[in-house]
Amino acid sequence: MIILLGSQKGGCGKSTIAINIACYLANQGKDIVLVDADPQQSSANWVKDRDETDLPKVHCVQRYGDIKNTLKDLSQRYEYVVVDVAGHDSKELRTAMLVADLLIIPFRPSQLDLDTLPYLTKVIEQASDFNEKLTPYGLLTLAPSNPANQEVLQANDYLQDFLLLKPLATVLHDRKVYRDVLSEGKGVIEANNQKATIELTGLMKELLP
Repeated sequence: MIILLGSQKGGCGKSTIAINIACYLANQGKDIVLVDADPQQSSANWVKDRDETDLPKVHCVQRYGDIKNTLKDLSQRYEYVVVDVAGHDSKELRTAMLVADLLIIPFRPSQLDLDTLPYLTKVIEQASDFNEKLTPYGLLTLAPSNPANQEVLQANDYLQDFLLLKPLATVLHDRKVYRDVLSEGKGVIEANNQKATIELTGLMKELLP
């Protein structure tokens, strides 16, 4: 299965989510490869740090440009291929959409992030014409942890206007632990943080019931 993390805007935690999905699958005993197709190389650097530990193995491949054939090949050799592309409309994003099974669009509860959805929806529609199995999801990330904050409700209401994107019930909140564990080559399920672990586990149960 190919799981693609993509967005039209940076700063939504896309690489962090890709890393944590890969980490979760590795801890489930799955054969997993993380494809870093983002020139910032955040995912690849995390794998290098992880390789210095005894934690469950996450393989990594770096590819740029047209990555369609690379992903097809990797999907024949690994149970799961998690793909991290740059936070903008790119050749990597468009070609990965042509072969991906799941597309996760992370977005923050901010107007600037929400404003990218109409254009991104058009890109997804074009890809879906060639890849009927592509299932796109909208994932609210970096949300305020204060339950009184109305931004999450407002963002979810806005997402209902985009029928192509399936809204995920799981919300990933802005928690310091997501940043802290990266330099250790870990994911949040390997840290002593119950709230973050519950969030990430909930997300994975929605994606892979």
